[in-house]
Amino acid sequence: MLDIAPLVRVHVDALLAAQIDMGVCDAMERNAPVGKPADMSAPHLPKVAGIDATVPSPAHTTAPVPPVHPSVSNLPAIPGAMIQDRLAGWVSDLTTLHELTERLIRTGSLDEALREVLRAGAALVGARRGMAVLEPGDGLGPTSTIGLGLAHADLGTIETVPRSATSYGRILDGLPEPAPTRAVPDPAGAPGFPEPTGAPGFPDPVASSHPASSHPASSHPAPAPHHPMTVPDPIAVPDLLGEAELDPRQREVAARLGYAASYALPLATEAAGKLGAVVWLYDEPAEPAERQRHLVGLYSRHATEHLARLLELERARVQVATVAEELLPSRLPRVPGVQLAARHRTGPRGGGDWYDALPLPEGALGLAVGSVSGTGPSALAAMGRLRASLRAYAVMEGEDPVAVLSDLELLLRLTEPARSATALFAYSEPKQRRLVLAGAGHTPPLIIGDHRTEFVETSLSAPLGMLSCWEAPSIEIAPVPGETVLLYTDGLLRRTGDPMDRAFARLHAAAASVPKADRTDAGAIADHVLRTLLPEGLDHAVDGEDVVLLAARFE
Repeated sequence: MLDIAPLVRVHVDALLAAQIDMGVCDAMERNAPVGKPADMSAPHLPKVAGIDATVPSPAHTTAPVPPVHPSVSNLPAIPGAMIQDRLAGWVSDLTTLHELTERLIRTGSLDEALREVLRAGAALVGARRGMAVLEPGDGLGPTSTIGLGLAHADLGTIETVPRSATSYGRILDGLPEPAPTRAVPDPAGAPGFPEPTGAPGFPDPVASSHPASSHPASSHPAPAPHHPMTVPDPIAVPDLLGEAELDPRQREVAARLGYAASYALPLATEAAGKLGAVVWLYDEPAEPAERQRHLVGLYSRHATEHLARLLELERARVQVATVAEELLPSRLPRVPGVQLAARHRTGPRGGGDWYDALPLPEGALGLAVGSVSGTGPSALAAMGRLRASLRAYAVMEGEDPVAVLSDLELLLRLTEPARSATALFAYSEPKQRRLVLAGAGHTPPLIIGDHRTEFVETSLSAPLGMLSCWEAPSIEIAPVPGETVLLYTDGLLRRTGDPMDRAFARLHAAAASVPKADRTDAGAIADHVLRTLLPEGLDHAVDGEDVVLLAARFE
């Protein structure tokens, strides 16, 4: 978040010093009080999005403000109207940056952050449409293209222009690869506000408040020199159609979509490296003013750092999801008399929900779902160990689900005493349409058919690892032809955001509303339940739980 207090303080000091020097010179030449500046009586132009284009930027300098001459105290009072007017413009700009960066840091995904960058930048440069391209320089992805005021077809049309002919393409292709080492941070730990190339800017509050002499000398050797990447300048094309060397395809696309100017900005810093570029489009020939360029440059630097953090989180989430998928069955077995379908989604933090379906001797089938406590890599590893152990016990004594879960509980208690887990194991004989199951603190299965939709009444039992000796009776059910037994984890219920009793009611209603045409397909049944229960999709919740759904339709 952008802290505007140091900037305001430095600007006030610089402005006061400049006004005092002006008063000294005028008083010495005319030996008269300083009068009201003529430009104070001029009408003020309206400001757009908190930006006052009529207020010039202060001269950027890292030199200390010169001391005030003693004779200044004998001079008449300098009018404060000009100081107040300029200070109001600076405070307005900084307040706008503060509000925009606050909105940016509330975003939790890359696409959401890119959309916010487009909206904020459009307000700062006075554009109506734009496009952001995420293309990390290390080539590891992910990549995406987001539009503002542009339909998906419009983005595709713009991408038909040769990359070298577009301003954002020249920015992306002209950026070097990130430096092998990161820049050494400021020893004071204070964030700086570097000035974008080619734009007049504010004095650096860090340089003013933390002079080099105030930092204690370090006893550590200086780090090895490195060559930081060079962030290219923004590219402004104030009149696209007036460019003599404009690519014919770009001229055609600009005329078709109705834009006449563009302003492109890199999403890159020396620390974060190259992440992409953003371009705003104007309906008429135009370009942002100097002050607008400076403000959007400051904002883009903070936006790039935020995008870099979200990129790291997204890559970690993808890696966790990949590991989780590899620990689960790569395909479901084909067993006569039963049709299987599974749906699984790992949460962003990497939970321990799992499922399994394995063929057993004499044409039997073992079905299992479970959830390990905790999140992250350790929970994934524990889930993999638990699933592998259950498979072994199921092969040896699968016809007795209670024995399978008892052995699993003993193994968990001896090898991982600090962890608990819920599990449900079912031994199925599809030809006889017979199902024997036992659960350990797990959610009850749901039977879906033409004549009934009901939860299976399982015995109340504790999760594995919670008691010194786990035991619970098994139950037997006999699905009729065409009925589907739905196994799931509690993450499906928690994703709804409702209390558990209401979540169970919603699950029952979703299962009962499966269209008759979909009841012949186990995958269609699972998809309908998910769409009805979670209409916004499995990827909507940023902090969502794992979701597991295993459907077995008996024929």
